[in-house]
Amino acid sequence: MPQLFDSFTLKSITLRNRIGVSPMCQYSSQDGHASDWHLVHLGSRAIGGAGLVMMEATAVTPEGRITPGDNGIYLDSHIPKLIQITKFIKEHGAVPAIQLAHAGRKAAREIPWASKGSLSSVVAKCKDEWTIVAPSALAFDEGFQVPHALTEMEITEIVLAFKMAAKRALDSGFEFLEIHSAHGYLIHSFLSPISNYRNDRYGGSFENRSRFLLEIIEAIALVWPTHLPVAVRLSCTDWITEGWTLSDSVYLALELKKLGVDLLDCSSGSIAPHIKIPVTKHYQVPLSEEIRNKTGIATAAVGLITDAFEANEIIFTGKADLVFLARELLRNPYWPIQAAQKLNPPQQKPIPVQYLRGF
Repeated sequence: MPQLFDSFTLKSITLRNRIGVSPMCQYSSQDGHASDWHLVHLGSRAIGGAGLVMMEATAVTPEGRITPGDNGIYLDSHIPKLIQITKFIKEHGAVPAIQLAHAGRKAAREIPWASKGSLSSVVAKCKDEWTIVAPSALAFDEGFQVPHALTEMEITEIVLAFKMAAKRALDSGFEFLEIHSAHGYLIHSFLSPISNYRNDRYGGSFENRSRFLLEIIEAIALVWPTHLPVAVRLSCTDWITEGWTLSDSVYLALELKKLGVDLLDCSSGSIAPHIKIPVTKHYQVPLSEEIRNKTGIATAAVGLITDAFEANEIIFTGKADLVFLARELLRNPYWPIQAAQKLNPPQQKPIPVQYLRGF
Protein backbone atom coordinates (compact mmCIF):
# COMPACT_ATOMS: atom_id res chain seq x y z
CA MET A 1 0.00 0.00 0.00
CA PRO A 2 1.26 3.54 -0.73
CA GLN A 3 2.47 5.78 2.04
CA LEU A 4 2.84 9.52 2.53
CA PHE A 5 6.34 9.76 1.09
CA ASP A 6 5.77 7.51 -1.89
CA SER A 7 5.69 9.36 -5.19
CA PHE A 8 2.43 9.86 -7.04
CA THR A 9 2.00 10.17 -10.79
CA LEU A 10 -0.86 11.89 -12.59
CA LYS A 11 -0.47 11.84 -16.35
CA SER A 12 3.03 13.16 -17.12
CA ILE A 13 3.84 14.69 -13.73
CA THR A 14 5.21 12.86 -10.73
CA LEU A 15 5.00 14.31 -7.24
CA ARG A 16 7.89 13.41 -4.96
CA ASN A 17 5.42 12.68 -2.15
CA ARG A 18 1.68 12.78 -1.38
CA ILE A 19 1.70 16.19 0.37
CA GLY A 20 0.10 19.21 -1.27
CA VAL A 21 -0.10 22.86 -0.28
CA SER A 22 -3.75 23.87 -0.35
CA PRO A 23 -4.56 27.13 -2.16
CA MET A 24 -4.71 29.84 0.50
CA CYS A 25 -5.57 33.46 -0.31
CA GLN A 26 -2.85 35.89 0.73
CA TYR A 27 -4.70 39.14 -0.11
CA SER A 28 -1.37 40.60 -1.21
CA SER A 29 -1.78 41.26 -4.93
CA GLN A 30 -2.04 44.65 -6.63
CA ASP A 31 -4.57 44.74 -9.48
CA GLY A 32 -4.31 40.97 -9.60
CA HIS A 33 -0.53 40.94 -9.93
CA ALA A 34 1.41 38.52 -7.74
CA SER A 35 4.31 39.93 -5.74
CA ASP A 36 7.52 38.96 -4.00
CA TRP A 37 5.32 37.88 -1.10
CA HIS A 38 3.93 35.07 -3.26
CA LEU A 39 7.40 34.11 -4.47
CA VAL A 40 8.72 33.74 -0.92
CA HIS A 41 5.51 32.25 0.50
CA LEU A 42 5.13 29.55 -2.16
CA GLY A 43 8.87 29.07 -2.60
CA SER A 44 9.25 28.36 1.11
CA ARG A 45 6.74 25.54 0.86
CA ALA A 46 8.66 24.02 -2.05
CA ILE A 47 11.88 24.25 -0.04
CA GLY A 48 9.94 22.81 2.89
CA GLY A 49 9.38 19.56 1.03
CA ALA A 50 5.80 19.53 -0.28
CA GLY A 51 5.23 17.56 -3.46
CA LEU A 52 2.61 19.92 -4.88
CA VAL A 53 2.57 23.68 -4.26
CA MET A 54 -0.70 25.31 -5.27
CA MET A 55 -1.17 29.02 -5.73
CA GLU A 56 -4.20 30.60 -4.11
CA ALA A 57 -7.61 31.04 -5.73
CA THR A 58 -6.69 33.15 -8.75
CA ALA A 59 -9.47 35.14 -10.37
CA VAL A 60 -10.29 34.69 -14.06
CA THR A 61 -11.93 38.15 -14.24
CA PRO A 62 -11.46 41.33 -12.20
CA GLU A 63 -15.04 41.02 -10.93
CA GLY A 64 -14.33 37.44 -9.85
CA ARG A 65 -11.96 38.48 -7.07
CA ILE A 66 -13.06 37.95 -3.49
CA THR A 67 -11.25 41.14 -2.50
CA PRO A 68 -9.19 43.82 -4.27
CA GLY A 69 -6.09 42.07 -2.95
CA ASP A 70 -6.81 38.77 -4.67
CA ASN A 71 -4.47 37.26 -7.21
CA GLY A 72 -5.58 37.39 -10.84
CA ILE A 73 -4.83 35.78 -14.18
CA TYR A 74 -7.04 37.85 -16.46
CA LEU A 75 -4.24 40.00 -17.94
CA ASP A 76 -1.11 39.02 -19.83
CA SER A 77 0.80 41.34 -17.50
CA HIS A 78 0.13 38.87 -14.68
CA ILE A 79 2.30 36.25 -16.38
CA PRO A 80 5.92 37.42 -15.82
CA LYS A 81 5.80 37.23 -12.01
CA LEU A 82 4.03 33.88 -12.17
CA ILE A 83 6.83 32.55 -14.38
CA GLN A 84 9.36 33.56 -11.73
CA ILE A 85 7.31 31.75 -9.06
CA THR A 86 6.77 28.52 -11.01
CA LYS A 87 10.43 28.39 -12.01
CA PHE A 88 11.54 28.62 -8.39
CA ILE A 89 9.04 25.97 -7.26
CA LYS A 90 10.25 23.53 -9.92
CA GLU A 91 13.90 24.22 -9.17
CA HIS A 92 13.27 23.04 -5.63
CA GLY A 93 11.59 19.75 -6.42
CA ALA A 94 7.87 20.54 -6.25
CA VAL A 95 5.19 20.71 -8.93
CA PRO A 96 3.65 24.19 -9.36
CA ALA A 97 -0.15 24.25 -9.38
CA ILE A 98 -2.76 27.00 -9.62
CA GLN A 99 -6.42 27.21 -8.68
CA LEU A 100 -8.60 29.16 -11.11
CA ALA A 101 -11.59 30.81 -9.49
CA HIS A 102 -14.51 33.21 -9.72
CA ALA A 103 -15.97 34.41 -6.44
CA GLY A 104 -19.49 35.02 -7.74
CA ARG A 105 -21.81 36.48 -5.12
CA LYS A 106 -19.04 36.39 -2.48
CA ALA A 107 -16.90 38.89 -4.40
CA ALA A 108 -16.07 42.56 -3.75
CA ARG A 109 -15.42 42.26 -0.03
CA GLU A 110 -13.01 43.96 2.33
CA ILE A 111 -9.58 42.43 2.71
CA PRO A 112 -9.18 40.59 6.02
CA TRP A 113 -6.66 42.25 8.33
CA ALA A 114 -6.11 44.97 5.70
CA SER A 115 -5.32 47.63 8.27
CA LYS A 116 -2.50 45.57 9.75
CA GLY A 117 1.12 45.35 8.75
CA SER A 118 2.11 45.26 5.08
CA LEU A 119 -1.50 44.73 3.96
CA SER A 120 -2.23 48.35 4.82
CA SER A 121 -0.71 49.29 1.48
CA VAL A 122 -3.33 47.25 -0.36
CA VAL A 123 -6.76 48.79 -0.88
CA ALA A 124 -8.65 47.86 2.26
CA LYS A 125 -12.16 48.37 1.04
CA CYS A 126 -14.06 48.18 -2.21
CA LYS A 127 -14.81 51.89 -2.45
CA ASP A 128 -16.02 51.46 -6.01
CA GLU A 129 -17.67 48.10 -5.60
CA TRP A 130 -17.94 46.20 -8.83
CA THR A 131 -21.11 44.41 -9.84
CA ILE A 132 -21.16 40.90 -8.43
CA VAL A 133 -22.77 38.04 -10.32
CA ALA A 134 -24.42 34.73 -9.55
CA PRO A 135 -26.82 32.23 -11.11
CA SER A 136 -29.69 33.95 -9.30
CA ALA A 137 -30.27 37.34 -7.68
CA LEU A 138 -29.88 36.03 -4.14
CA ALA A 139 -27.47 37.71 -1.70
CA PHE A 140 -25.12 35.43 0.22
CA ASP A 141 -26.17 36.95 3.54
CA GLU A 142 -27.41 40.14 5.14
CA GLY A 143 -25.04 42.98 4.37
CA PHE A 144 -23.91 41.43 1.10
CA GLN A 145 -24.73 42.90 -2.30
CA VAL A 146 -27.61 41.36 -4.22
CA PRO A 147 -25.87 39.84 -7.24
CA HIS A 148 -26.81 40.31 -10.86
CA ALA A 149 -28.31 37.09 -12.26
CA LEU A 150 -26.13 36.10 -15.18
CA THR A 151 -27.61 35.89 -18.66
CA GLU A 152 -26.71 32.91 -20.82
CA MET A 153 -24.45 35.15 -22.91
CA GLU A 154 -22.66 36.33 -19.77
CA ILE A 155 -22.22 32.71 -18.65
CA THR A 156 -20.57 31.96 -21.98
CA GLU A 157 -18.22 34.93 -21.47
CA ILE A 158 -17.13 33.58 -18.07
CA VAL A 159 -16.54 30.13 -19.55
CA LEU A 160 -14.27 31.85 -22.09
CA ALA A 161 -12.52 33.69 -19.23
CA PHE A 162 -11.68 30.33 -17.59
CA LYS A 163 -10.33 29.09 -20.92
CA MET A 164 -8.11 32.15 -21.37
CA ALA A 165 -6.95 31.89 -17.74
CA ALA A 166 -5.96 28.26 -18.31
CA LYS A 167 -3.89 29.32 -21.32
CA ARG A 168 -2.15 32.01 -19.25
CA ALA A 169 -1.54 29.46 -16.49
CA LEU A 170 0.18 27.21 -19.01
CA ASP A 171 2.23 30.11 -20.35
CA SER A 172 3.19 30.90 -16.73
CA GLY A 173 4.73 27.47 -16.21
CA PHE A 174 2.09 25.78 -14.08
CA GLU A 175 1.88 22.02 -14.50
CA PHE A 176 -1.27 21.26 -12.51
CA LEU A 177 -4.59 23.09 -12.90
CA GLU A 178 -7.43 23.14 -10.37
CA ILE A 179 -10.89 24.61 -10.94
CA HIS A 180 -12.46 26.06 -7.78
CA SER A 181 -16.00 24.67 -7.59
CA ALA A 182 -16.41 24.90 -3.81
CA HIS A 183 -17.10 27.14 -0.82
CA GLY A 184 -20.05 29.09 -2.16
CA TYR A 185 -18.17 30.74 -5.01
CA LEU A 186 -19.58 31.03 -8.51
CA ILE A 187 -19.38 27.45 -9.80
CA HIS A 188 -20.57 25.98 -6.51
CA SER A 189 -23.48 28.43 -6.48
CA PHE A 190 -24.59 26.99 -9.83
CA LEU A 191 -24.32 23.43 -8.52
CA SER A 192 -26.31 23.91 -5.32
CA PRO A 193 -30.12 24.20 -5.36
CA ILE A 194 -29.80 26.50 -2.35
CA SER A 195 -28.34 29.24 -4.52
CA ASN A 196 -29.51 28.34 -8.03
CA TYR A 197 -33.14 29.23 -8.73
CA ARG A 198 -32.82 29.43 -12.52
CA ASN A 199 -35.44 27.98 -14.84
CA ASP A 200 -33.31 27.81 -18.00
CA ARG A 201 -30.75 25.21 -19.10
CA TYR A 202 -28.44 26.21 -16.21
CA GLY A 203 -30.97 25.59 -13.44
CA GLY A 204 -33.43 23.08 -12.07
CA SER A 205 -32.20 19.54 -12.69
CA PHE A 206 -28.85 18.13 -11.61
CA GLU A 207 -27.76 18.05 -15.26
CA ASN A 208 -28.61 21.72 -15.77
CA ARG A 209 -26.98 22.89 -12.54
CA SER A 210 -23.81 20.97 -13.48
CA ARG A 211 -23.71 22.37 -17.00
CA PHE A 212 -21.64 25.48 -16.18
CA LEU A 213 -18.81 23.48 -14.60
CA LEU A 214 -18.82 20.88 -17.37
CA GLU A 215 -18.65 23.61 -20.01
CA ILE A 216 -15.65 25.12 -18.23
CA ILE A 217 -13.88 21.76 -18.19
CA GLU A 218 -14.59 21.29 -21.89
CA ALA A 219 -13.36 24.82 -22.67
CA ILE A 220 -10.05 24.54 -20.82
CA ALA A 221 -9.39 21.20 -22.54
CA LEU A 222 -9.00 23.19 -25.76
CA VAL A 223 -5.91 24.99 -24.41
CA TRP A 224 -4.60 22.84 -21.55
CA PRO A 225 -2.39 19.93 -22.72
CA THR A 226 -3.75 16.43 -22.29
CA HIS A 227 -0.51 15.32 -20.63
CA LEU A 228 -0.96 17.71 -17.68
CA PRO A 229 -3.42 17.06 -14.84
CA VAL A 230 -6.71 18.85 -14.18
CA ALA A 231 -8.35 18.80 -10.75
CA VAL A 232 -11.61 20.17 -9.38
CA ARG A 233 -12.06 21.40 -5.82
CA LEU A 234 -15.57 20.48 -4.78
CA SER A 235 -17.71 21.18 -1.76
CA CYS A 236 -18.78 17.54 -1.59
CA THR A 237 -21.75 18.39 0.62
CA ASP A 238 -23.57 21.52 1.72
CA TRP A 239 -24.27 19.79 5.06
CA ILE A 240 -28.01 20.35 4.63
CA THR A 241 -30.50 17.92 3.10
CA GLU A 242 -32.01 20.37 0.61
CA GLY A 243 -28.58 21.36 -0.69
CA TRP A 244 -25.82 19.69 -2.67
CA THR A 245 -25.15 16.20 -1.29
CA LEU A 246 -22.36 13.65 -1.25
CA SER A 247 -24.44 11.50 -3.61
CA ASP A 248 -24.52 14.41 -6.04
CA SER A 249 -20.74 14.66 -5.76
CA VAL A 250 -20.27 10.98 -6.54
CA TYR A 251 -22.39 11.31 -9.66
CA LEU A 252 -20.64 14.51 -10.71
CA ALA A 253 -17.25 12.88 -10.18
CA LEU A 254 -18.18 10.23 -12.72
CA GLU A 255 -19.15 12.92 -15.24
CA LEU A 256 -15.93 14.85 -14.61
CA LYS A 257 -13.88 11.69 -15.00
CA LYS A 258 -15.43 11.15 -18.46
CA LEU A 259 -14.23 14.63 -19.44
CA GLY A 260 -10.66 13.89 -18.37
CA VAL A 261 -10.55 15.37 -14.87
CA ASP A 262 -7.83 13.56 -12.95
CA LEU A 263 -8.44 14.41 -9.30
CA LEU A 264 -11.10 15.73 -6.95
CA ASP A 265 -9.99 17.99 -4.11
CA CYS A 266 -12.63 17.07 -1.53
CA SER A 267 -13.74 19.94 0.67
CA SER A 268 -17.24 20.92 1.83
CA GLY A 269 -19.65 23.62 2.93
CA SER A 270 -19.81 27.43 2.72
CA ILE A 271 -22.71 27.71 0.29
CA ALA A 272 -24.62 29.76 2.83
CA PRO A 273 -24.07 31.08 6.35
CA HIS A 274 -25.58 29.55 9.47
CA ILE A 275 -25.46 25.95 8.21
CA LYS A 276 -24.15 23.77 11.01
CA ILE A 277 -21.04 21.88 9.92
CA PRO A 278 -19.78 19.00 12.11
CA VAL A 279 -16.21 20.26 12.31
CA THR A 280 -14.05 17.65 14.01
CA LYS A 281 -10.59 16.30 13.26
CA HIS A 282 -10.45 14.90 9.73
CA TYR A 283 -14.20 15.49 9.31
CA GLN A 284 -13.87 15.78 5.51
CA VAL A 285 -11.71 12.70 4.95
CA PRO A 286 -14.76 10.38 4.61
CA LEU A 287 -15.91 12.52 1.67
CA SER A 288 -12.65 11.80 -0.14
CA GLU A 289 -12.86 8.11 0.73
CA GLU A 290 -16.44 7.77 -0.52
CA ILE A 291 -15.77 9.44 -3.85
CA ARG A 292 -12.51 7.58 -4.41
CA ASN A 293 -14.05 4.19 -3.65
CA LYS A 294 -17.23 4.70 -5.66
CA THR A 295 -15.76 6.32 -8.76
CA GLY A 296 -12.11 5.31 -9.02
CA ILE A 297 -11.04 8.91 -9.51
CA ALA A 298 -8.02 10.10 -7.54
CA THR A 299 -8.82 12.32 -4.55
CA ALA A 300 -7.16 14.71 -2.15
CA ALA A 301 -8.25 14.84 1.48
CA VAL A 302 -8.31 18.20 3.27
CA GLY A 303 -9.30 19.70 6.60
CA LEU A 304 -7.61 19.69 10.02
CA ILE A 305 -4.83 17.33 8.94
CA THR A 306 -1.86 18.18 11.15
CA ASP A 307 -0.12 14.98 12.30
CA ALA A 308 2.38 13.06 10.17
CA PHE A 309 1.25 9.61 11.33
CA GLU A 310 -2.41 10.45 10.74
CA ALA A 311 -1.64 11.85 7.28
CA ASN A 312 0.25 8.67 6.46
CA GLU A 313 -2.70 6.58 7.66
CA ILE A 314 -5.06 8.44 5.30
CA ILE A 315 -2.87 7.46 2.36
CA PHE A 316 -2.04 3.94 3.54
CA THR A 317 -5.69 2.97 4.11
CA GLY A 318 -6.84 4.27 0.74
CA LYS A 319 -8.93 7.18 1.98
CA ALA A 320 -7.16 9.54 -0.43
CA ASP A 321 -4.29 9.66 -2.88
CA LEU A 322 -3.00 13.01 -1.60
CA VAL A 323 -3.35 15.08 1.54
CA PHE A 324 -3.59 18.84 1.17
CA LEU A 325 -2.56 20.94 4.16
CA ALA A 326 -3.48 24.57 4.67
CA ARG A 327 -3.20 26.23 8.10
CA GLU A 328 -0.64 23.71 9.26
CA LEU A 329 1.64 24.78 6.42
CA LEU A 330 1.07 28.42 7.29
CA ARG A 331 2.30 27.64 10.79
CA ASN A 332 5.16 25.48 9.59
CA PRO A 333 6.35 25.53 5.96
CA TYR A 334 8.82 22.76 6.80
CA TRP A 335 6.15 20.31 7.98
CA PRO A 336 6.95 17.82 5.18
CA ILE A 337 10.64 17.65 6.11
CA GLN A 338 9.76 17.19 9.78
CA ALA A 339 7.11 14.58 8.90
CA ALA A 340 9.76 12.64 7.00
CA GLN A 341 12.00 12.76 10.05
CA LYS A 342 9.19 11.20 12.11
CA LEU A 343 8.12 8.57 9.59
CA ASN A 344 11.64 7.81 8.33
CA PRO A 345 10.53 6.61 4.89
CA PRO A 346 12.91 4.53 2.75
CA GLN A 347 12.71 7.22 0.05
CA GLN A 348 15.04 10.18 0.09
CA LYS A 349 13.83 12.83 2.52
CA PRO A 350 12.93 16.19 0.89
CA ILE A 351 15.71 18.17 2.56
CA PRO A 352 17.46 20.82 0.44
CA VAL A 353 21.21 20.33 0.36
CA GLN A 354 21.61 23.85 1.73
CA TYR A 355 19.81 22.75 4.91
CA LEU A 356 21.34 19.31 5.45
CA ARG A 357 23.61 20.39 8.28
CA GLY A 358 20.49 21.42 10.21
CA PHE A 359 19.29 17.82 10.18
